[in-house]
Amino acid sequence: MPADAINALADQQADGAPPRQPALGFTGGLRWLWRQLTSMRTALILLFLLALAAVPGSVFPQRGASPLRVGEYIQDHPTAGLWLDRLGMFDVYAAPWFAAIYLLLMVSLTGCILPRCFHYARNLRSVPPATPRNLGRMPEHRSFTTSASTAEVLGAAGTALRGARFRLRPSESGAQDSMAAEKGYLHELGNLVFHVSLLVLLVGVAWGSWFGYRGTVVVVEGEGFANTLTQYDDFTPGRGFSTSLLAPFSFTLDSFDATFLAEGPRRGQPDGFTADVTYRETPDSEPKTQRIEVNKPLAVDGAKVFLLGSGYAPVFTVRDGAGDVVYSGAIAALPQDPSFTSNTVVKVPDAQPEQLGFNVTVTPTAPDQVDPATGPRSVFPEMNDPRVYLGAWAGDLGLDGGVPQNVYQLDTSAMEQVGRKDLAVGETWKLPDGRGSITFDGLSQFANIQVAHDPGRWLALLAAVAAIVGISMSLVVRRRRVWVRVTPDGEGRTLVEVAGLAQTEWAMLGDEVDAVLATLPGAPVAEKEHA
Repeated sequence: MPADAINALADQQADGAPPRQPALGFTGGLRWLWRQLTSMRTALILLFLLALAAVPGSVFPQRGASPLRVGEYIQDHPTAGLWLDRLGMFDVYAAPWFAAIYLLLMVSLTGCILPRCFHYARNLRSVPPATPRNLGRMPEHRSFTTSASTAEVLGAAGTALRGARFRLRPSESGAQDSMAAEKGYLHELGNLVFHVSLLVLLVGVAWGSWFGYRGTVVVVEGEGFANTLTQYDDFTPGRGFSTSLLAPFSFTLDSFDATFLAEGPRRGQPDGFTADVTYRETPDSEPKTQRIEVNKPLAVDGAKVFLLGSGYAPVFTVRDGAGDVVYSGAIAALPQDPSFTSNTVVKVPDAQPEQLGFNVTVTPTAPDQVDPATGPRSVFPEMNDPRVYLGAWAGDLGLDGGVPQNVYQLDTSAMEQVGRKDLAVGETWKLPDGRGSITFDGLSQFANIQVAHDPGRWLALLAAVAAIVGISMSLVVRRRRVWVRVTPDGEGRTLVEVAGLAQTEWAMLGDEVDAVLATLPGAPVAEKEHA
């Protein structure tokens, strides 16, 4: 504290006025903020906040994993969904508030760890502390008398302690009447390794988030995918992403197989999902085949292709009033319940004389009777008896207004409903008034695919392994000290004292002291004095 401030404080006390602390100033305020930020207490609070901030990522659907579910949630909760979207609840790990907590935690950990690393380096260069004056006050203390000389006792003690990998410090007195030893530096090293690994883990995750990307796409059986931006249904790049990071691979979904439990209390629950693909690492490379399963992705040039989910895609052929084919193909339907009752929309803007639109409900296993209150509902998720339920509309689809539309919603504000019909595979519905027809050609399956590139995953994995090793070291190893003192008792014999002290409570300290004691000449093993 400056002299002027000290004098002012003394004058205030002489006058009987309550003392006032001097102002910190701008520099002092910054220093105080830095000390608060880099304290271990702040680091723990930020770590707790980071875990708390990750909770919405488990509660709400995330765009990176399931954009279709995000769309469904916003559609089902239009007001709350829009506000949650603005707050970043559907993309938690890319939200600015999550990044702020993340960066503050990294700064706090760095400020905590670096001083401790320097302090540990100084400890490694220092010698063990001198022997205390009163060894009898140590938690573990043994003593005995022997006719062996001081040199013999200390020589045997030094040999035993070196064999046990203790660091020795000879007595500073010329008489060489004691020996100090210390061991367990790996305890602090393990603690530092754990915290440094945690910091490196955060760096690895940040690296992957900055330069990585995630994208999802729905691929129907028999169709293909090329790893280009235009092929994705949803794409989330890192801030440092560039198109050069896209691996030039492609694949075709040859077949997809989903199995479900047919009996028992878990009837209808998924039993397995497998996708057989033929892929090329580059456009000129030879094709290869691989089976993708849940948690067994396809790895291609740093990118991984994951299988997230599945569904059904009805295949239709639509003819207009002139008999021309104006639509043909499969379209993915969104599952609505565990039995894979699914909804989709077919839009036919090229039909003549009027544009056509169809609301479609898909049941892979059709019910015997349709409940008028709930509508058609599948009774089992597998394709045992597929059927589609159609609602046909004619008029203006509203596609020419320049306003983008949801592909799974039909704007019927300028259309007229012309009928309802349910079709089995192969059946055709002729629309009234010569508007054409629609044929249900079959039911294909689709796979919801995620492609992810995370360049920091290996760094994060190594850091996680190092963190486990570090915390194990800090839990198993204890920092402890052992002293041996030799003092003549005045009767021609030698009093030997052996004592031990651990940095934290350790049940094996007494055994370690006894092991040293047993190596000293003249030590009666049966006589042990506990302090």
